Amino acid sequence: MRIGLYPGTFDPVTHGHIDIIRRACRLVDRLVIGVAINRDKGPLFSLDERVEMIQSEILPIGAAAGCEIIVHPFENLLIDCARDVNATVIVRGLRAVADFEYEFQMVGMNRALDARIETVFLMADAKNQAIASKLVKEICRLGGDVTKFVPPLVKDRLDEKLR
Repeated sequence: MRIGLYPGTFDPVTHGHIDIIRRACRLVDRLVIGVAINRDKGPLFSLDERVEMIQSEILPIGAAAGCEIIVHPFENLLIDCARDVNATVIVRGLRAVADFEYEFQMVGMNRALDARIETVFLMADAKNQAIASKLVKEICRLGGDVTKFVPPLVKDRLDEKLR
């Protein structure tokens, strides 16, 4: 069984994340969505809220793709999380050159920690390249419409938190 890990804070999950999840399901038999507990980032949504929002979006994706999708919170090193879930592939999404520079460093460090685990990059679809959770939160906080960037449930949750 080919197991992939798609990690992130998902604060909140966006259409860009969902696109990467959908496409990653074509590459693996089981996709683990690793929801990072990153206290340094000070997430808007609690871990439980982020997990709930992701779970509400992934059920139809996994069924349609014939891929098992699991949501797995983690607070340890990414490479240790990959080992914990028996992943042989880490899936990362790239939007721009700035993403690549950061990810390039991470791949080098992860390979030094465990060369058996590969990293695969999926380029963001053109319509999702500008979407970043940080920007979505700011747009919503300032009264803008985020409907184009997030699923309806996530939009409602953002409105509750920020308005």
